[in-house]
Amino acid sequence: MKKIVVGIIYSFVTLFISAQVNWQQVELGVWKGVIGTPEAYSLLSVANVSPQSEALKKMPNANFPAFANEVVGAVSDGKTSLRIPLIKGEQLYGFGLNFQTVHQRGKILNLHVDHYGGKDNGRTHAPVPFYVSSEGYGVLVNSARYLTVYAGTGVRKDSPNAPVAQDRNTDNKWSSRPYSDAVEILVPAEGVEIYLFAGPTPMDAIRRYNLYCGGGTLPPRWGLGFTQRTQRLYTDEQVKEEVALFEEKGFPLDYIGLEPGWQSKAYPCSFEWDKGRYPNPAGFVKEMAERGVRINLWTNPYISPESGIYKEMVPLSGSHTVWNGIVPDFSLEKVQKIWTEKLKKEHMSIGVSGYKIDEVDGHDIWLWPDVATFPSGLSAEQMRQTYGLWVQKITTDMYREQNVRTFGLVRASNAGGNSMPYVIYNDYYSHEDFITALINSGYCGVLWTPEVRSSKTSEEWLRRFQSVVFSPMAMINAWSSGTKPWSFPEVSESVKEYALLRMQMMPYWYSEFAKYHFEGTPPFRGMNIEPGFNVKMVEEVLSQNLEDNPYLEAVSREVKDQYMAGEYLLVAPMFTGQESRKVILPKGNWYDFYTGEYAGNGEVITVTPGLEKIPVYVKDGGIIPMMAPLLYAPKVGEIVNLEIRHYGTKPNSYMLYDDDGETFDYEKGEYSWRTLTVKADKMNKLIGEISKAEKNKPNTIGKVTWRFMTQKQ
Repeated sequence: MKKIVVGIIYSFVTLFISAQVNWQQVELGVWKGVIGTPEAYSLLSVANVSPQSEALKKMPNANFPAFANEVVGAVSDGKTSLRIPLIKGEQLYGFGLNFQTVHQRGKILNLHVDHYGGKDNGRTHAPVPFYVSSEGYGVLVNSARYLTVYAGTGVRKDSPNAPVAQDRNTDNKWSSRPYSDAVEILVPAEGVEIYLFAGPTPMDAIRRYNLYCGGGTLPPRWGLGFTQRTQRLYTDEQVKEEVALFEEKGFPLDYIGLEPGWQSKAYPCSFEWDKGRYPNPAGFVKEMAERGVRINLWTNPYISPESGIYKEMVPLSGSHTVWNGIVPDFSLEKVQKIWTEKLKKEHMSIGVSGYKIDEVDGHDIWLWPDVATFPSGLSAEQMRQTYGLWVQKITTDMYREQNVRTFGLVRASNAGGNSMPYVIYNDYYSHEDFITALINSGYCGVLWTPEVRSSKTSEEWLRRFQSVVFSPMAMINAWSSGTKPWSFPEVSESVKEYALLRMQMMPYWYSEFAKYHFEGTPPFRGMNIEPGFNVKMVEEVLSQNLEDNPYLEAVSREVKDQYMAGEYLLVAPMFTGQESRKVILPKGNWYDFYTGEYAGNGEVITVTPGLEKIPVYVKDGGIIPMMAPLLYAPKVGEIVNLEIRHYGTKPNSYMLYDDDGETFDYEKGEYSWRTLTVKADKMNKLIGEISKAEKNKPNTIGKVTWRFMTQKQ
């Protein structure tokens, strides 16, 4: 491929040393710029994934972005600054897993791996230094440092678009936040790599970013089923009883999560089974597998003095401890090998299917301080920014070596983690903010689950459950409360209905995750990148009282309570206390998911669904493949009958994905796409067809029936 090299030189004031940005095309629609001398250790070097080059070649051709010639870099005092131009009206999305805001222009963020503390200030579980613009491009800063981002806040005196000074005393249009024409980023290193991802649309830029980072993860089928995490000190017998109750009551269950009590020592961890609670781990895991339930284990990576690998790991760990456990330096190959062999011996060899890896995100008082040192020579800062990536990569590679897919939970991630089979979670607990986080996850290449935990009322329980069904991982986390799906009897039937709906939709979810992997399209994403959705952010001053708001600062009103789930579904969660809500429908006809009835076109509707329903709408022509409501995900080679639902009146097609559901053989071409087509016959009646299965390709589809939800036939 022809390489494009562009030299950009900018003259700074005397405090700065001019730095050249050298641009090179690295994939179709992707350019890498180098400023100064970048550090060898970076987010992408840790992830160590290969771009999906063939998939990138199938995307629309894209020219070198014109604004790139205005990107400025400089090195001074051991730090690198970046200046990326903005135009008026341009909006920014991304900068990591934010919980309260979607629009990021006008924010100052310190991108720092940490627990979420209740403010969108950059300190979060996945502070991914990637953003996408409403103008149809994306930017990634490939640094494993704490980055300071001024997302359109600083105003340079030499800016060609500098605002005019106003007199607050006489001008009622005066603003405390004058217009800024650039994103400025400070990197505490003497150089950095910056990547540009072309569009032409914001979705195209996101897709290119995901594909460049290895493509999105493709979970095993069972990972998209239902999961329950047990109370923290459960014994094997209590787990067995709980599994039996799920089956008895008719609730689906694909995998169950064991919390800290399964380990002989936790906080810090031994990674070894507690022989009192689990006297025969191999027999227990085998029995669960025979009942169709897989086992997922909680752990954190901090090693107890009583662990069998402690002594060997001491010289290979950092200077500081976490809960008096040593912190392994995962950048060292020897450390990776020791930890992997331990996990293989204790867990994988007996059939454990995955992990929930906790406490790799933050709480400064618990984790190592920034003065800590590591034997590799990496700084505490670099280790903090990448520790979540390391634990994902090591465990993913461990399963990959056995040609087995896994799916689990992790508390931290970063750029490059797109292809790793982990979903982020935390101990923060706002339902509304969980939905905003789900929206933002689609802008930065991570997955997020709005998990269900203990609720104060049956209404809250059901509302949370309804949301989690339309998310990457359908999970109840009962580690503290011991709650079950049926814990609130007055809504247990509605909960069961939604749990079974999750299973019915398995063919749709699996196909959408396949598109995430092969095409880079995030399975869950915000409305702002949906065609036909033209709602703009509105800023308003909530208080005119100068004592409360001395600079009359405005706050933004934005759409952060509805999202797209896959190609066709618009999900509008209900929250505790809500009897009705507004839903903004993009342009085009939309239909009720449950009934197929017309809902509206490019308008704001008010719906009162009742407690038993969460509003969900389908695009005109939407095709949703569904299966029988099994209590488990289909096993390898299991044939399932499909009901294909079509909504609206528009002829359309949909690509249905199929593979063995458990191995990485799809990377060797062992997969198939079947085309579902709806067209009108000579009598203008809609009919459905499915393409033939390819010879010698996976085919688990049995009888296919069509259900036209809108056109009564």
